[in-house]
Parts: sequence; structure tokens; C-alpha cells
Amino acid sequence: MKGSILTINSGSSSLKASLFLPDGTRHNYRFEHIGHGFPHDHQEAFAALLQQMDGLRPDAVGHRLVHGGSVTEPARLLDAAERQRLQELIPLAPLHLPGNLLGIDLCLAHFPVAQVVCYDTAFHSTMTELAWRLPVPQRFGLRRYGFHGISYAWVASQLPGLLGELASGHVIVAHLGNGASLCHLHNRISVDTTMGYTPAGGIPMGTRSGDLDPGVMLALGQQMPHADLEHLVYHEMGLLALSNGESNEMSDLLASQTADAAFAVDYFSRQVRGAIGALAARNGGLDALVFTGGIGEHASQVRTSIVDGLAAWGFCLHEPANRQHLPRIEATGSKPVCVIAADEEQMICQLTSSRTGTDPSA
Repeated sequence: MKGSILTINSGSSSLKASLFLPDGTRHNYRFEHIGHGFPHDHQEAFAALLQQMDGLRPDAVGHRLVHGGSVTEPARLLDAAERQRLQELIPLAPLHLPGNLLGIDLCLAHFPVAQVVCYDTAFHSTMTELAWRLPVPQRFGLRRYGFHGISYAWVASQLPGLLGELASGHVIVAHLGNGASLCHLHNRISVDTTMGYTPAGGIPMGTRSGDLDPGVMLALGQQMPHADLEHLVYHEMGLLALSNGESNEMSDLLASQTADAAFAVDYFSRQVRGAIGALAARNGGLDALVFTGGIGEHASQVRTSIVDGLAAWGFCLHEPANRQHLPRIEATGSKPVCVIAADEEQMICQLTSSRTGTDPSA
């Protein structure tokens, strides 16, 4: 069925949407930093989205959900039971799911069409128990889920065009942004990833620490109430803490001349290198490296800092290509190093089309 699809990525402080039309065109709508000026809340952002859509209406809507729990399907048609199930998952992603669900509710109120929910966690359902099990008693029902799955699914779909047969080899994808993780792909499916039970784990991020000694959390928990600790975990750690409060934005830190900013960048790059080495060692080696996400796509200095430490793994950059952010940035004789632009909206559109039969490209 030919028709238009609207994709929605409603975060804690942003609303990102793309409308895919039957004539093959695509309109992107972005409302960042909600709550700091205009728009002052998600309702206002959604009203601005409707105004900018200028009377255009979708035939189906696809939503990004950071957490889908134990669901292994990449996407589901939304009904009342699924909406309630997602509500119960909020403790697993308290920073993200409330915004995700608000986007769903706003669309339900304005668009009487099929709504599809697409899960970041589902992409990692292919991990074996060795990768998802946590060393805690099983009676607690805790496990590693992994995140950024929609982004990784898009990258996996693009690999054959860049790498040919090597796309099915051991490929590590570094999704580096304000939220950051890495995923080890083999045969273009997830076999391991850095994030775990929540999106707070793994490598350091803008305001999240990544993995910590459990004793650190016990020590912090003795010094503050649970609500304050939760705020600290999601809003005051990571690059912000490493730079002594200077910034959680990599672009600001790279432009800064302070020692604190330089330390934060070096620390981040070192942790990414360590994660690449650990993933490769655990899962059978490494044939190619891919960068995506805001930092991964645009911060050539960070890519240089990371790859310069991977010479022993067979990687070296061609710096002119790296500075131009070309799709292939490795030097002659190096294993492949790629830069792939993240496009979660395109993957959400494809998943929504597969669940509803709506196809803008038909």
C-alpha cells in the first residue's frame, strides 16, 4: 500500500521526526534542547511539528523505543496491552522511556493511524548467554540488554556496499555520541555490546559514567538519597565530570584549550580503544572498524586518537580522508575503517513499512 510514514524519536529533551512521502521525498523536523527556551515542553514541540508539517498527515507512524524488555522482535504494532507493557519498563531506562512514551501518546492523540514501536534492545537478542548473562544471582532477573540497536541495524544494512564479503566478518561498530556504545557484529548480527542492563553502562558518555566498580556506587549510595544518586548517574558523570564540569559536549571539549577538556577527550578515547580490544578478544578477532553517531561521524580528532592506539590490530588512518569524513578512511595496507552516517529514521521507516504494509517507495 503506497503511503507516507512519520518516524518519531522523542527523547528526554528532544523531538526528532522524519516524514517519508510517496513521491520519494523526506522531510526532517528537529526540536533540540526542549525546556531551554522554545519549545518549553514536548507539547509545544509537537504543536510546532504539526505546524511545520503544514497539513501533511502520515498513513502510519513508527516510534523509537530505547527499551523493549525481553522482546526479540525488532518492531510491533502498538495496542493497549503493549502500551501498558512499555509503561512497566520505565525503571529499566528512566532517562529515555518517559520521553519515548510521551511521543507515542502525542501521536495517538493526533494521528488515528497504525502506530509501530521499534526497539533498540531487540537487535541484541542474538547475543549468546555468555554475552548477556550478569554475574549476579539469577533470582533477581537481571541481564545485559544492549542499546542503540536501531542504529546498529542500519549500519549492518550498509556494510555490504562498503565492505563486500568482509561485511560478514568480525566488524566492531562504535556508535559515539552524547550516548555512546560499541557493538561487535559477526555475519551482520550482534554478538556482543558494551552497554548492559541500562543505557548507563559501558564506555563513558556525555553525562553517564559507563561501567564503574560496584563499590563506587555503594560509596555514593551511602552519601546521598536514591533520587540524588539517580540524578548523579544520568546527569553529572561522564565527560562532564571528567572535564571538571566544563562540558558534556565533545565539540566544546575539542575546541577548548583547557587541560581538563584535553583530559576528558583522552580518557574517552582510551576507554573506546579498550572496549574495541576487549570485544575483539572475546569474540574472535576484528576485520573492520566502523564509526557512527555524532562524535563518530564528525570528530576526526577523536577517530585519530582511537585508531592511533590500534596499530597492533592492523589499523591505520589516511588522515586526509579522515579529516574529510569520507566513507573509507583507512591508510593503504590497513584493515578497513569506515564512517557511516547514522540514520535511525530510515530503519524505523523500513520496520514500520514491514509491519503495516505502508510503503513510501512503492
